[in-house]
Amino acid sequence: MADGADSHRIVAVELDERTVIWRNADVEQERRVAIFDLLEGNVFRPVELGGTGPWRLTLRVEDGRLAMDLSEEGGVAAGTVLLGLAPFRRVVREYFAICDSYYKAIRNSSPSAIETIDMARRGIHNSAAELLLERLDGKVETDFDTARRLFTLICVLHIRQ
Repeated sequence: MADGADSHRIVAVELDERTVIWRNADVEQERRVAIFDLLEGNVFRPVELGGTGPWRLTLRVEDGRLAMDLSEEGGVAAGTVLLGLAPFRRVVREYFAICDSYYKAIRNSSPSAIETIDMARRGIHNSAAELLLERLDGKVETDFDTARRLFTLICVLHIRQ
């Protein structure tokens, strides 16, 4: 089914561990959930690259850019999609700050305080997904949920900064 909708998806995702210096347990859990959810359902169609997919994706940071190395499911390399990370710096910082508040609140705050912080966290995450969709325009066709999960993985790679 080379041209079918099933080919326009990610079937494996990997983070280049050389670009991540450390992770705490909360970040590691976010990474696991994002990858699981991403693989369960996603839309991913590289516009600029040849190949039909489904796709194996490796994410890494190189020279201040996100590199999305793609190969077809069988292992045939298709190329790399590059995105500048500068537009994401502020939103990544905001997301880390709100996540830190959220994890602290889970340990010490009332359910209503946790819910308020979680709503703010989701709002920042949604804004970041919209930004990612804008930045991928013309490079990769994807949907909002896939962009949200990819943003989570971008954050994991960004921890070193």
